[in-house]
Amino acid sequence: MGPVELALFAFAVGLTTGGLTGSAMELMAGRRLAFVEPYVSPAHILRSLAATACAGPFMLANDALEARRQGRITTLALISCGCTAVAWALALGVVLIAIASWATGLLGSADFPA
Repeated sequence: MGPVELALFAFAVGLTTGGLTGSAMELMAGRRLAFVEPYVSPAHILRSLAATACAGPFMLANDALEARRQGRITTLALISCGCTAVAWALALGVVLIAIASWATGLLGSADFPA
């Protein structure tokens, strides 16, 4: 695979993971995904960090779209948030692929009894 295909694959992995995580969180909480309670809370730092890392691109997109509807940000700021969400999804995909590669390397190097 070339570098373009790898980048597209990493983006697809990040987008899929973020979408699945965000949808599951919305179903469990019954609220729209955003950088607010119950998803992000100072009382639960590690849970908030994990939720933001995995579903952050969609949290950002939802908050930016809501701010645009309310007239709090300009169209240019909305586009900037969209570019940031795309970069975030790509970075998430790269991290997840690296973790999966490392984990399969550990499993492949183990000597299992026959």
